[in-house]
Amino acid sequence: MNKNITITEYYDSYQHLPVIDVRSPGEYDKGHIPNAINIPLFLNEERAHIGTVYKQIGQKEAIELGYVYVNPKLQYYIDESLAIAPNKQVVIHCWRGGMRSAAFADHLRNNGFNNVLVIKGGYKSYRNYVLSSFDIDVDLKVIGGYTGSGKTKILKELEKRGEQVIDLEKIANHKGSAFGSIGEAVQPTIEQFENNLSEKWHQLNFSKPVFIEDESHNIGQIQIPMNLFNKIRSSIVYFLDIPKEPRAKLLVGDYAICENTLLEQAINKISRRLGGLNTKLALESLHSENYFDVAMITLKYYDKSYMNGLLSRAKEKIITIPLSGVNASTNAEYILNKIYNTK
Repeated sequence: MNKNITITEYYDSYQHLPVIDVRSPGEYDKGHIPNAINIPLFLNEERAHIGTVYKQIGQKEAIELGYVYVNPKLQYYIDESLAIAPNKQVVIHCWRGGMRSAAFADHLRNNGFNNVLVIKGGYKSYRNYVLSSFDIDVDLKVIGGYTGSGKTKILKELEKRGEQVIDLEKIANHKGSAFGSIGEAVQPTIEQFENNLSEKWHQLNFSKPVFIEDESHNIGQIQIPMNLFNKIRSSIVYFLDIPKEPRAKLLVGDYAICENTLLEQAINKISRRLGGLNTKLALESLHSENYFDVAMITLKYYDKSYMNGLLSRAKEKIITIPLSGVNASTNAEYILNKIYNTK
């Protein structure tokens, strides 16, 4: 049977089923439901051609052209769908839950699929669901600190201890600084970042605290949704005050294994903020493989930048936690004791 379901019903009852996204590859690449498989009814060029005919000639002619493109691929649609859903139960969507998903669903039903669900409003309704999901009230525990404090490592330790964690930098494939893309996969689109973040967000128990790192609005080329970013900025931040030297050593451990050309490019990205002399000294240290001095020099900029952002918060929203080093396990335990007053 064909059945229309809302995106809420999908998450409540049908998330175990495979999802087929019948939009064009270009639409899919811009953003899609995580784990959805793209079986495009029309390729990018075909969709563009149909759209041109619709605008310049009319709907009837556009539909007829659509059949010209679709008919040779009817068996392909079945074969690809069976590979994804061998039990013949599947969820389908297009952009707005219109002709593309309805036609695809009818085709599967007419060829032996016994449970075909179509998302009402399609991907557009999903996107509205994603963006509104960050309006949910949540007790955010924001972990802040200078560059090199090991905040991401601390989040991993907190997660090991059973705490709920959102690792924005992991989802963004970026560590947040000019050096942040080094060693990372290509960043998702902003839209896909929001989708992937929402998927993690919906796994949370909002009656319990959620630990998250203090971030700028931009993480590399992506942006944190404003409703979530505003929550981060308005929450109490637990500022980890760690001396510069151990932080520099941590950065050396993270980045000294990288190619010097990539590090040089990153230094040049912040050269205007570092100033001419510091940039010159940082590059000289890099070329002599004195990575500790490179870290110490660049931290002059990053520490000042982070402190400016921190001081823009209300004073009562900043809780300073002095720490002597960057051992993630020790620091995670200390943070938990501080927050929950267990000691």
